[in-house]
Amino acid sequence: MKIDKRYMDTDLPFERRATILVGNMTLREKIAQTLHAAPPIPRLGIPAYTWWNECLHGVGRSGLATVFPQAIGRAATFDTALEHRVATAISVEGRAKFNQYQRKGYTGINGGITFWAPNINIFRDPRWGRGQETFGEDPHLTARMGVAFVKGLQGDDPRHLRASACAKHYAVHSGPELERHNFDARVSGRDLRETYLPAFEALVREGGVESVMTAYNRVNGEPCSASETLLVRILRGEWGFKGHVVSDCGAVENIHGNHKVAPTPEAASAMAIRAGCDLCCGNIYRNLLAAVRQGLVTEKEITACVVRLFTTRMRLGMFDPPGSCAHSRLDDRSVASARHRALALECAERSLVLLKNNGVLPFDRKTIKSIGACGPLSLDATALLGNYAGFPRSASTLLTGFVDAAGGGVNIPFIKGCDLVGGAPATVGKLKWWFMPCQAIVVFVGFSPEIEGEEGDGGDRTQLTLPGHQQGLIEAACQTGLPVVAVVLGGGPIDLSWAQEHCDAVLMAWYPGEAGGRAVGRVLFGDANPSGRLPVTFPMRLEDVPDFRDYSMKGRTYRYPGIEPLYRFGYGLSYTKFAYSNLKIGKPDRRGRVLVTARVRNAGKRDGNEVAQLYVKDMEASVPVPVHHLEGFTRIRLPAGKSREVRFTLKREQFACRAEDGTAFIEPGSFRIFVGGGQPDDPAASGASGTLRLTADSWAVSGFWA
Repeated sequence: MKIDKRYMDTDLPFERRATILVGNMTLREKIAQTLHAAPPIPRLGIPAYTWWNECLHGVGRSGLATVFPQAIGRAATFDTALEHRVATAISVEGRAKFNQYQRKGYTGINGGITFWAPNINIFRDPRWGRGQETFGEDPHLTARMGVAFVKGLQGDDPRHLRASACAKHYAVHSGPELERHNFDARVSGRDLRETYLPAFEALVREGGVESVMTAYNRVNGEPCSASETLLVRILRGEWGFKGHVVSDCGAVENIHGNHKVAPTPEAASAMAIRAGCDLCCGNIYRNLLAAVRQGLVTEKEITACVVRLFTTRMRLGMFDPPGSCAHSRLDDRSVASARHRALALECAERSLVLLKNNGVLPFDRKTIKSIGACGPLSLDATALLGNYAGFPRSASTLLTGFVDAAGGGVNIPFIKGCDLVGGAPATVGKLKWWFMPCQAIVVFVGFSPEIEGEEGDGGDRTQLTLPGHQQGLIEAACQTGLPVVAVVLGGGPIDLSWAQEHCDAVLMAWYPGEAGGRAVGRVLFGDANPSGRLPVTFPMRLEDVPDFRDYSMKGRTYRYPGIEPLYRFGYGLSYTKFAYSNLKIGKPDRRGRVLVTARVRNAGKRDGNEVAQLYVKDMEASVPVPVHHLEGFTRIRLPAGKSREVRFTLKREQFACRAEDGTAFIEPGSFRIFVGGGQPDDPAASGASGTLRLTADSWAVSGFWA
C-alpha cells in the first residue's frame, strides 16, 4: 500500500493533513486509534499515545507539580484573570513534563498533553463527592471560570495548542456516584437549557475547547455517550463543535452492560461512534470490527472519528518537524517553579471565605502572646490537596503555616484533640489545662479527600455535619471560655450552623493546595485580607435539600431557593467594609447591549479586595424563572477610603427566559438590576439596585430568538 506522505506538509490545514494520514490506515488501524491507549503505527511514523491525563488543579498523578487550590476554591476567588494565569501555569508544566516524557520514550497514562479538565458540571446537591472539582452551582460563574481555564490551558499560540482542554462531564451529571453507571437523569427542557448546558455552550463557542467528555449516566433515557440529542443535535449541530469527543472511562461499556440500551457490545460501540463519540476510554471499541461486519456501523463513520482525533494531535504539534512547535522548548525548569508556587499562594489567599468574624480576627502580633491550636487536620498535608492532585515540591500544613505567620513572639501550644473520623474528642477539662496560657483557640476541622470524592475514593457525603467527633471538639473548645476560630476544610457545603452561632470566627478554606497553610496563616494574622465569596449555597441542614436523585432545579441553589440557607451563594466577609452607590442603567443599544455602572467605596480602615456582583431579576416573566441570577462579576482592589466605578455590559440573551421545552425567548417587562457585594436579598451585602423597562422594540426584535 503506497503511503501518501502529504500529511507531513505543514502548509496544509491540520484537518486536511489528518484526513490524509487517516486515509493511509487500514480499518483495523483506525479502530485501534479510537482507544484511549492508542498503539503505534510504525509504517506511518505514528508513535503510541495515551490520551488520558489530568490537570484539575495542577498536573495530576504525574510526579512533581505545583498544586493549586481545588476548583471549588478557585471558583471562590470570582477572578477570571487569576484563573487564566493558573491554567497557563498548569499547561506550561504539563507541556514541559510531556517534553521530558517524549525524550525518554514514555507514552503511558498521565504522560500526554490532552488533559481531561475542567469539570464544569453544576454543583446542584451538597452531597455530591465530586462537587469539589467544579466551579460551583451557578451557570454564569461556571462558564466564565471555565472559559478562562480553557483559554489559559490551550494557550494563544496562533498555530499550536500548548495543551488540549476537555469540558466534562457532558451532561446533567452530579451524582449519586454509586449509581452513575446506570442512572437516568430526568430533566425538563427548561432546566437543561437554563442550568445544565450553558457552561458547556460557553466553552465550545467562546473558549474553543478542543475536547468534550461524555458522562456515565443517561439523560432522559439516552446514554450520554450515544446521545443523538446531546452529541449530534446540540453539540455539533447547534454549537458547531469541531473538536473530538471522549467517553468517560467505561461509559461506552455502560451502554450495553448497565443501561441495557444496546443488546451487545458491538451495538453499543456502533451507537457511540454514530453519535460522534470519537475516543473510548476503555476497550469496548475493540468490537468495532465485528460491528462493521454486522452492518451496525460503517468504516466511513469510524474514519470521521479518527480524523477528528488526529486533527487534535496535529494541532498539538505532534506531527510537525522537531523544533517547529514553540511549546516543545519548555523544560523541567518550569515545573514547580518559584513563580508558580507564588501563584499558588496568591490563589489560595483569594479563595478563603470568611464566614463569620465578631472582631477577633485578624490576630494582632503586637498584643497576642499565646494562641492554642487543635484539630485533626492541623498537620494533615494530604487534606490540603483535594482529588486528582499532583505532588508538590513542599506543602505547608495548616499548623505550620499558622505558626510561621505568628512569628517568634507568639506561643502556640498544640493538641490534636480528635481524629478525622472515629475516636473521641478531647474533654473540656483537658483543653482548659492544655490551653491555660492562651488568649484564643484555632480549631482546624473539616473533610478530606479520603472521605469525599469520586466513586471508589471518598464517594458522596452521607452527612453535611462535620465527620467523627469534630463537632464535639469545637463545642469543647467553646466551653473553655476562650475566643474560638474555626478553620474548615472541605469540597462543598458543610453544616456549620453551631459554629456560626457559637464560634467567634469561621473561615472556609476548601482544599487550598500546597500553599494552603501559609495562606490561612497570613489571613488569620491580617497579612492578607480575606476576599473569597461562596460559589455554592450552604444549607442549614441536609433535610432542607431535595432528593439526591431528583434533577429538577426546584428547591436547589440560590436561583430556585427552598428553605432559607445558612450562607448564601456570593457571600463572604472582609476585614473592611464596602459601600455601593450611583447605580446607572443605560438603554439597550442596537446590538442589544446594556451598560450598567456603579460606584464602590472602601468604607473601612484597611485596604481590601471586593467582588462586585451583578444580578438580574425578571419581574414580569410569563414562565417560571430564577428568583434572580448572576450575570456579571468583577474583582477590584481598593485602598481604604478610596472608591472606583465598576462597569458591566449585559447582552440581550441575559434577559431571556425559557419555555418548558427549553426554547429561549425575550418578552417585554421590568427587570431589576442589582450590583453589590452579594445577593440582592442578603442583609449582609451592601448594594444598589434599579429597574430596566424593556419594550417589544427595545432591540427592534420581540418574541423567540435562535
